[in-house]
Amino acid sequence: MGILRAAAAPLASARTYTRWVYLVLGGALFMPFFVAVLVLMSLVTPWGPTPADQGGLGPEGFIGTAVAAVLGGLTGFVPGVHAVQAQIARSLLGGPLADEPRLAGADWRTRARGSCWLALLFAAGLAVSIATMVVLTDAASLALIPLLGEAPDLGQRIILVDWNPSGAERWAAPFAGAGLLVLFIYAVALIGAGAARLARPLLGASAADRLAAVRARAADLGERNRLAAELHDSIGHALSVVALQAGAASRVIDRDPGFARDALEAIAEQARTATAELDHVLGLLRENPGDRAPQRALADVPHLVEAARAAGTEAEYTAGGPVGEVPPVVARELYRICQEGVTNALRHGTGGPVRVRVDASDDAVRVEVANPCTARRPRRRGGGRGLEGARERVRLLGGELRAGAEDGVWRLVADIPWKSGR
Repeated sequence: MGILRAAAAPLASARTYTRWVYLVLGGALFMPFFVAVLVLMSLVTPWGPTPADQGGLGPEGFIGTAVAAVLGGLTGFVPGVHAVQAQIARSLLGGPLADEPRLAGADWRTRARGSCWLALLFAAGLAVSIATMVVLTDAASLALIPLLGEAPDLGQRIILVDWNPSGAERWAAPFAGAGLLVLFIYAVALIGAGAARLARPLLGASAADRLAAVRARAADLGERNRLAAELHDSIGHALSVVALQAGAASRVIDRDPGFARDALEAIAEQARTATAELDHVLGLLRENPGDRAPQRALADVPHLVEAARAAGTEAEYTAGGPVGEVPPVVARELYRICQEGVTNALRHGTGGPVRVRVDASDDAVRVEVANPCTARRPRRRGGGRGLEGARERVRLLGGELRAGAEDGVWRLVADIPWKSGR
């Protein structure tokens, strides 16, 4: 049953048909370029339309297809085209591209890759569109043979050439048509799956786009962190006083109403002060968005390990390669990932050594945090946000994060490319 279910999956999957629609749409968008090129070729070359009985389009059709695909692909440099085609591909193709973040940047390299994608889509879309017309026509004509007594006269066929069954063979014709259609759906599923895999390297964000998105996200997080710090410093004291005064007033309200009255007045005063401080903090953040505190990076990981030692946990740090050459935006995110790994080790570890290692190469960097753990880590209610945040950081940088227990050791490993190549 498992084999049959797997074999029937492409036929029952909605993704197969959305990819089919995507390819046919590519062929439809390609037709104006294709027809225009064929018309121009007929005007400036001795070639003319090839008669159908001589093999369809002929050599000029293939040359025209190639030229039109290149010209159509150049529309990928038009502003806005890359973002639109990437969004359509995410919706209809799915695959790895759908899991990528939606980034607004599109430099000339990104548009060049998008142009290559358009050229391939147009050529493949034309082929799939023509095949769709032929297969659907042949399947329908075969299904009509038992009713009409013979195959409809549709001219020259491409897939089933001049097969006109008679007698008992006529009742097998509809099954042959259904089989032809099923085989074509499998072919479309295969082509669509290949297109979905190819879409990510050609339509996905470039390393420059990713770094720009990370910088924007870091800026937003910086504003949030600054807001939290300002609120803590300016309002935390006022709230603490309110809590103390309210507790004291509740204890003595029956035997010392005067003290309780004074405490309530102090609470009101502190509330007014807190409101004024809140307005002040929000005003500062609106007026000075660029004033941010220094952010920690890979160079601060040894201090993170030292803090773990100070907490009474055995910890060690090793580094290899050009760690100092890692871009600051990547180094800051990797520090947070190391911090999450060390925090999990302190919370859930068995007290054994925590090992932090950073390895940098010419085009990538890896961080690994390992610590002994119990056979089954207890699940905390509401937990897991830190690990999800680490995965989001790594995914935005185009890397990969793995975390889990193996042979009594919990490992968190992040691999991130940091050069301009994909």
